[in-house]
Amino acid sequence: MSDPAATSGPGEALRAVRRNNNWTLADIAERAGIPLSTLSKIENGQISPTYDQLMRLSDSLRIDISELFARRPREVINSGSRRRSINRLGHGERIETDNRVQHYLSTDLLNKHLTPIVSEAKARSLEEFGEFMRHPGEEFVYVVEGLLALHTDCYAPVILQAGESIYFDSSMGHAYLAQGEARCRFLSICTVEGYVATGALPAMTKPETSTPTPAPPVTRTAAARGKY
Repeated sequence: MSDPAATSGPGEALRAVRRNNNWTLADIAERAGIPLSTLSKIENGQISPTYDQLMRLSDSLRIDISELFARRPREVINSGSRRRSINRLGHGERIETDNRVQHYLSTDLLNKHLTPIVSEAKARSLEEFGEFMRHPGEEFVYVVEGLLALHTDCYAPVILQAGESIYFDSSMGHAYLAQGEARCRFLSICTVEGYVATGALPAMTKPETSTPTPAPPVTRTAAARGKY
């Protein structure tokens, strides 16, 4: 059997974990609340998963999110350890979607309490961005370059310039838009909630609690559609 730690991306890692546990894509789709067609495209490398989808896969497969980028064995946290992870220029596991480019950092460490991501916003309108993102936890965003507009389903949009930052509840629907023609890059640090099982994965059975379902469509208020 293949080892998910030797794979080279989310699609191959998903396939390896699934096959090692004799699961079908339909099993995972039901448990993770991700459409079967979307999972098939992710597994076959036709599309890149969003952060929300990576979080859902991590939770439903009972693996650390870093395992979905595994190219080599990861360092597992030990009580009292003094571990560290250095990210050199150009390092990071790259994921590109229609609305942004993301570089996930420190993916060599498992069981982190934070997920650091350097992103470049590509979308310049809510129509280009698509459905708002939402995931458990909190998020800190620091603008490195350009102008970033953060839209949420609870507040009027806010525009941040290089050197400015925001901390918010990431369970709110949110979207990142680049403003103007200049490049827009930002650092986001997301907290990681829930637990990650180690060792053998449990059988794929329906959880006792309700199965996660896709987030409902976001109703965008007039304020959330403000133009800048």
